[in-house]
This record gives sequence, C-alpha cells and structure tokens, in this order.
Amino acid sequence: MPQNQQTVTVSASEQRARELLPIPEVLAELLPGGGLARGSVVSVDGARSMLLSMIAAITAAGGYVAVIGQPHLSLHAAAEMGADLSRIATVDGAPGFDPVEAAAVLLDGLDLVVVGLGGVSVPPSRSRAVMARARAKGAALVVTDGRWSGVQASLTAQVADYRHLPFRHLGHGRIAGMSLSVEARGRGTRGRHARVDVVHLDDRVQLVAAGSAAAPVNSPAVAPVSLSVAN
Repeated sequence: MPQNQQTVTVSASEQRARELLPIPEVLAELLPGGGLARGSVVSVDGARSMLLSMIAAITAAGGYVAVIGQPHLSLHAAAEMGADLSRIATVDGAPGFDPVEAAAVLLDGLDLVVVGLGGVSVPPSRSRAVMARARAKGAALVVTDGRWSGVQASLTAQVADYRHLPFRHLGHGRIAGMSLSVEARGRGTRGRHARVDVVHLDDRVQLVAAGSAAAPVNSPAVAPVSLSVAN
C-alpha cells in the first residue's frame, strides 16, 4: 500500500451519529435511535418550547430549516434559544394553500422541514410518498397540529409548572423558567416519559433534564420567552 494512502474505518455508531441532526440532548435521548435522524418523520405537539429548541439547535449548528403553516411560532423565542434566524425560512399560506405539497418541495436542500397541518389528517397514500422523499433527500420532517400516518416517533409536551424568582408579596415576581412533562412514543417501542426544565443558562434559554441545571436567582428574567414558547 502506498505510504500516503490510509484506510479509514467508520464504526456503526459514528455513521449513525453523522446521520443525526443536532437537537437538545434531553430530547434526543427520548427518540428511537438516540436522536432526530435524517430521512425520518416525527410528530411534535404541545408546548412550543420543545419544537423551538430543535429549530434553534439545528440552525445554530449551521443547518437550514423551513417552517410551514406556523404563523404563531415565535422567532423571537427561537433567537432567545440561540437560533440563527438567517437560516430559517417561513411559509404562511393563503386560503387553499397546501402545506403538505410545500413540505414535499422544501425537503430538497434543507435539513429540517416543520409543517403545521392545521388539524387535518394526511391520508396514508400521501404521507408515504412524502416520507419516501424525505428519505431520498436526507432531510427530517416534523409534523404538528394534525395526524400523519406512519411517523417514526412522536413527542408531546405539556407545561407542568412555572418557576418564579423570589417575590416580596403576592402578585409580584418574575417567571424564571418552567418545567415540561414530555412523552415520547416510537413504532414498536414502549412509551417513555421525562421531565424537562426550560432554563436561562449561558446567556440563552435551554432545555435540560429536570434537576440538572437551574437558572441563577440573580439572572435576568425570561418571562417573555417562557410564556411565548409555552402557549
């Protein structure tokens, strides 16, 4: 073998890691395969902080995201989580707009496509075609606010409680974070539950495993962020 020629061996775990998109570790651990895989379709519903944290992590790492049919999703809150807004495209359709068709087109060339279904149920014949396109293009698809046949996994989060900075008397104080109750389900796997804290840490809002970190009592309040991502 020539001296300048080397054999590079990539383990199965390393190959899998290359195919996973960067999302908060506390969410990645709940998903089958240890994260959000390229080519997969995942349902995400409930507290918006969960979805925003995924968008923020992917764009902060250099990825590109499209958000379809989510006019009330707060990009300000995404920025507070570290998102690079220059890497996020938003598509809000007019009456008669087809979000599924838009998602199928945008899967080509993006890392993640988020589509709000507006409460509708996508028929299996159509969902299979879009899922095949996601696999072929190597993009992940996240669906919310509707039913999508054949998703590989689903994440649902509900606000469990809010944490307040110390206050002097009733009616005064600031929200410093909140806790989410997250349920994850995958095809052929048992459901998993976790409690996740939304905290202000290292100058941004983060999702961490409950009890692993806490916002310092002298940190700036994050009430606008917490409220906007929770509703």
